[in-house]
Amino acid sequence: MVHLNIINKSIIGLLLTFSSMIYAQTRVITGEVKDIETNEPMHFCPVFIAGTPYKTTTGVDGKFKFILENDVSSQKIIVSFIGYYSDTIFLNSKNEYTILLTPKENITHEVTVTGVTKATLVKDNPVSITIVSSKAIEQATESNIIDVLTKNVSGLNAVKSGPNISKPFIRGLGYNRVLTLYDGVRQEGQQWGDEHGIEVDAYNIEKAEIIKGPASLMFGSDALAGVVSLFPASPKTGDSTLHAKVFSEYQSNNNLIGNGLRLIYANKHWSYALRGAYRIANNYQNSVDGKVYNTGFQETNASGLITYKTKKGFSNINLTLYENYQGIPDGSRDSLTRQFTKQVHESAHDDIKNRPLVSDNELNSYQLSPLHQHIQHYRIYSNNTYSIGKGEIDALLAFQQNNRMEYNHPTDPLQAGMYVSLNTLNYSLKYNAPTIFNLDFSFGTNGMIQNNSNKNATDFPIPDYDLYDIGMYGYSKWKYNNITLSGGVRYDIRTIKAANFYTKNDQSTGYDRQVNDTSGANLQFPLFDKTFNGLSFSLGSTYVISEKISLKANIGRGYRAPSITEFASNGLDPGAHIVYLGNRKFNPEFSLQEDLGIIGTFQNFNSSISIFNNNIQNYIYLTQLVDENGNPVVMVKGNKTYQYQQDAAQLYGTEITLDIHPKTLKGFQCNNSLALVYGFNKKQTYVNKGIQGEYLPFIPPLKMVNSISQSIYPKASKITEVSFKIESDFSAAQNRYLALENTETATPAFTLINVSTRIDYKISTKSNVQIMLQVNNLFDQAYQSNLSRLKYFEYYSNSPNGKLGMYGMGRNICVKAIFSF
Repeated sequence: MVHLNIINKSIIGLLLTFSSMIYAQTRVITGEVKDIETNEPMHFCPVFIAGTPYKTTTGVDGKFKFILENDVSSQKIIVSFIGYYSDTIFLNSKNEYTILLTPKENITHEVTVTGVTKATLVKDNPVSITIVSSKAIEQATESNIIDVLTKNVSGLNAVKSGPNISKPFIRGLGYNRVLTLYDGVRQEGQQWGDEHGIEVDAYNIEKAEIIKGPASLMFGSDALAGVVSLFPASPKTGDSTLHAKVFSEYQSNNNLIGNGLRLIYANKHWSYALRGAYRIANNYQNSVDGKVYNTGFQETNASGLITYKTKKGFSNINLTLYENYQGIPDGSRDSLTRQFTKQVHESAHDDIKNRPLVSDNELNSYQLSPLHQHIQHYRIYSNNTYSIGKGEIDALLAFQQNNRMEYNHPTDPLQAGMYVSLNTLNYSLKYNAPTIFNLDFSFGTNGMIQNNSNKNATDFPIPDYDLYDIGMYGYSKWKYNNITLSGGVRYDIRTIKAANFYTKNDQSTGYDRQVNDTSGANLQFPLFDKTFNGLSFSLGSTYVISEKISLKANIGRGYRAPSITEFASNGLDPGAHIVYLGNRKFNPEFSLQEDLGIIGTFQNFNSSISIFNNNIQNYIYLTQLVDENGNPVVMVKGNKTYQYQQDAAQLYGTEITLDIHPKTLKGFQCNNSLALVYGFNKKQTYVNKGIQGEYLPFIPPLKMVNSISQSIYPKASKITEVSFKIESDFSAAQNRYLALENTETATPAFTLINVSTRIDYKISTKSNVQIMLQVNNLFDQAYQSNLSRLKYFEYYSNSPNGKLGMYGMGRNICVKAIFSF
């Protein structure tokens, strides 16, 4: 019996031990992380058990799971996410937890994803970057998305060819040196042209991130000056409810009418979005020119999104359609009355100084002139992000087509002067490794395959070509206490090929045509096969002095292959009214830029100061071509001729911001920004020559934007907010310009005053409407920006009123409503 009891006790002991071992190996801890203010799940949020190797990340649904041994020494779950205060939960007998994170004051909106491996606070990123929020974009009443961003980002400017054509310039550099991203996809739309705008639906953009400085490390060629990254509206909740946002606006200056619609639906796994917009405008006006002929436009947009998400990640398919009919102003006028005239004969028979006057009906009509651009941009792409173990993989595949037709034949309005079609296949693959010893590492590859072809046209500024582009990079970030070090290296290869391109005059039409038969033909573009390559790198550090102040420093080398016009152009671009001449001996541009900055985020104000110095090898620029007597060379009647040059260059400058929001004055804000950049051609011939070659073209002058606003929040009212704002937009005189060969002229200073008010009205618990009234250029100031191409559209050396070229938009009363439910 005794032996039996001993055996029974032994068996029971073994069973208890075994069961405890099973329990120790099978204790499952689950939880969910949410934003305390919105109650929205927080995906890809790091969660770990203090003092143990147990680490995980929340899924798309905000949930996490641990399988723990019962004897873990630590009893604390720690949750930490960028832009939020960390939280610590003590384990008890419960196996399920809900963790609510609180956003940090004035920090939440400062999380960037462009140019980094994972979401990162701006203050922890050594690269100079600015975020433009959804609220700032929606409350703007500018004519296009780039103009919206220039109002909100110090150091960002735009070269303009009228209200709807704005090309981004960052710190004095633009064209193919600024890369535009749409939802992570490179925007490829013949961006080499002066009058080639960004083919994007402004009503569909809810956030933007602007990198200022070389960003070639992540994106390769064309990001030498920086990146403008645009994010379209997408589903944020999975509540199985249809959400809608309707935009409607009117602008008095050019009678712009705009309407947009967003429809968004999402459940646990599936998300859908459908968006559309239509805008139409006639000619804008000012106190000097009156109505500026042929500056109207008609723009249509549509896009859709389907997303499938799991706990491990998501995949989506996106489609966008863009179509724009855009007037082509040329500035021709009557010499005495300064009234605008129009071209009615072909160039060979066209007498520019004796053209007929444009009638009042034509100036006030929405009907475009026969001389206009027609731009189509189609895009289909897929973004895919999934967790693999404790790492993450991102894959992108996109196809886009850009068709650009420019009509410049008044007697044959259906015949395009230029018709180019650009097809681009973009690809990207990136792996973010698990964090080890506070070290984040990622590596990847991206690039594109591109084909350009000329269609039924009469002018051929660029040849048909094929382009193959690939780059590989590695990037790492190490953070320890208050110090963050980050950097990486990249290598790019770009090959561009073209066959012989022949043109021949068609006797029946009098136009030149592209031909395959070489008999009697002109070899406009000889064949070429050119490979460019370049090494890029970035190394930077941030030091967080306190929760409120951080210092940052960065040095980066950027790379850019010459654009097709810089390398191979030889013909008229009808929309620009310019004959471009390229150079096949050009080498890639390389920039070496140093940045220093300090960011302060305090209870009553935010401030930042950044300085930069950028040295560029093989800088490519345009100068007007003149003969031995200094007279402009005219290869095509009524059009100027510009030739590309290449030399060393240097740009340096500073940006300062100060945003004041005293806690004791609820709703009050005073926002201030200043930007200044100098640009110099370092060619020995131009040293100390000033405007005769030393200064680079298209350098913006000192610019200051200051605004004061006050918001009022009525209690117990359907009106939830009323705000008032006054803004001063000052541009100093630009006397540092490229006067060589009459490329540019001096520009006097000007100040534009804008005022606005906004009312937010709560219709129900799930719907509201915002109504905005804004008056831009309140005092109807006559001005010319040195970055406006229309300033140089002039056929006379003198005028009766002493004013040459076209002026910017006069007073503009804007009314905008946004209805959400």
